[in-house]
Amino acid sequence: MEERKSTYNIRHATLGFQAELERLKVQALMGWDKEFRNLSWYGLQNGMKVLELGSGPGFVTEQLINNLPDSQIIALEIDATLLDKARNLLEHVPSSRVQFVQSSVYGTGLPDDSYDFAIARLLFLHLNDPQEAVREIYRILKPGGKLVIIDIDDGIFGAVNPDIPSLPSVLRKVAELQATKGGNRIIGRSLPRLLTRAGFSDVDMDVVIQHSDLHGIEGFKRQFDINRFVPFLRNGVINEQEYNELKQAHENINNSHEAYAMMTFVMACGKKV
Repeated sequence: MEERKSTYNIRHATLGFQAELERLKVQALMGWDKEFRNLSWYGLQNGMKVLELGSGPGFVTEQLINNLPDSQIIALEIDATLLDKARNLLEHVPSSRVQFVQSSVYGTGLPDDSYDFAIARLLFLHLNDPQEAVREIYRILKPGGKLVIIDIDDGIFGAVNPDIPSLPSVLRKVAELQATKGGNRIIGRSLPRLLTRAGFSDVDMDVVIQHSDLHGIEGFKRQFDINRFVPFLRNGVINEQEYNELKQAHENINNSHEAYAMMTFVMACGKKV
């Protein structure tokens, strides 16, 4: 198996393995209804052969299985530990409904022209060669098949109340750090060009908004968990003032009924010619 070219490794998660799993679960579920609505709008239909790339511990895989009862879902993940978590989560699902593949998105080993629809959710921000990944996905889609990428762009991250004055600075510094490792936290704005350069047609783009008043506060509590930012303070990525503002935001979100938060996710779609 080729060398991992990704900035994400759950073993290095600041919160620890189990807490990171819980964060991923909340992150996957709290905006799912809107994401699935948009996926359907882009052409996802029951009965299709669907490829989920970077499927992780299987939380989104489970939603796809539940929402597409006549589809076969292929869950592709390079991390063996995460794939085992997904297998355990979905052990009750017959193999005719879900197939697990341990492989890299850069070289899946999957056959040409085989899948109706591909979904990559919060994967591309971690890839140091996203264009190579898009080309590989293009290869394995059927003619007329579609790829939808769901990802972030920290330039349009969202909003928090009460305001965090230093949030734009913190997001920029964290994005710069990830860029030194090969990732891209402003990947959202580049998705149309990535798709077009790989040969996709009918490229389209939209956003999905998650708001704590609509989707619950729990996911935002985990997003602003102050323990996630402690290493950035220790390593000099953020300064004491920025850290203290984040700490206050963490306390507000946990304790104040007046606090709320909003996050923006980008969705881009292209069709294989």
